[in-house]
Amino acid sequence: MRKSTRAIRLGSVTVGGGAPVVVQSMTNTDTRDPAATLEQIGRLAARGCEMVRLAVPDEAAVAALPAIRAGTSLPLIADIHFDHRLAVGALEAGFEGLRINPGNIGPKAHVDTVVDAAKAHSAVIRVGVNSGSVEKDLLRKYGNPCPEALVESALGHVRLLEARGFYDTKISLKSSSVMDTITAYRLLAKACDYPAHIGITEAGGLMRGTVKSAVGLGILLHEGIGDTLRVSLTADPAEEVTVAWEILRALGLRSRGPEIISCPTCGRTEIDLFSLARAVEERLATSTADIKIAVMGCVVNGPGEAREADLGVAGGRDKGIIFRKGEIVRSVKGQSALLAAFMEELQSLLNEKENI
Repeated sequence: MRKSTRAIRLGSVTVGGGAPVVVQSMTNTDTRDPAATLEQIGRLAARGCEMVRLAVPDEAAVAALPAIRAGTSLPLIADIHFDHRLAVGALEAGFEGLRINPGNIGPKAHVDTVVDAAKAHSAVIRVGVNSGSVEKDLLRKYGNPCPEALVESALGHVRLLEARGFYDTKISLKSSSVMDTITAYRLLAKACDYPAHIGITEAGGLMRGTVKSAVGLGILLHEGIGDTLRVSLTADPAEEVTVAWEILRALGLRSRGPEIISCPTCGRTEIDLFSLARAVEERLATSTADIKIAVMGCVVNGPGEAREADLGVAGGRDKGIIFRKGEIVRSVKGQSALLAAFMEELQSLLNEKENI
């Protein structure tokens, strides 16, 4: 059961309050380059990203924000540190959210200015605490950036907002430690009803980062914790979005686009299944068709799995049998011919779905 949290809105997207878990990512382009940033935002949107965070390090970046805002319909969040004027500039450019720590934005008057601007623009503030950004007094108190320190830091920042009558807030607590992150969010879930943005920070490259994120976020989401998520990878941000959707699909929380099943291969495999599966994944990376595709490598389990899919292939000795809805439609010899035939059938299936 999902934890009950208050609902907030970033533009057209609802976060919390029982709304579906929202997929988020962050650009790694130079925000001062609107064309490059919008190109990447477009690729993120094509993969299913529903809101995007951008680093806003200086006034030159702020100057580029109106053009970026005009070039996409996705809710945009400005990542701000230390300079409250950058936060105000982002809100004036039409950004729907800020990611700040009120405690490092400057004196009381600066916090007041940011909160007033957020209220005026109906914007959301995300209080983000990482294990590397815990205040020195809390480090002295706890000895290290433990889960309890992360939660106390976040709630301290939230209280600065509450004291100013601001409650359109979401909270993130991130550590590179999977277990510390899980513990921190469990503590937070008991302490307040603000929506939680979940993620494993500095998770690593595509393989290791995916594993750590799937374990940590999977556990939290299974326990009902998490209203938005980002899979943080040292990789193309588009890969973050793909992994996020696969985590949600695996838990039965949300699905987007085709489901692809493929066997791990074994000594019975007699076709180049790796190349075939990779080609199918690349072709369907941005598809939203609700279809099931099976790419199987041998005659033992392959035919059964392939028959259960909308489109499937079961490999044999340098050949493959292609199934549509359980019926054999083609038997093809040769790896290159099999790939071409399967991609033809896949395109035909996609055309049918698009014309429904």
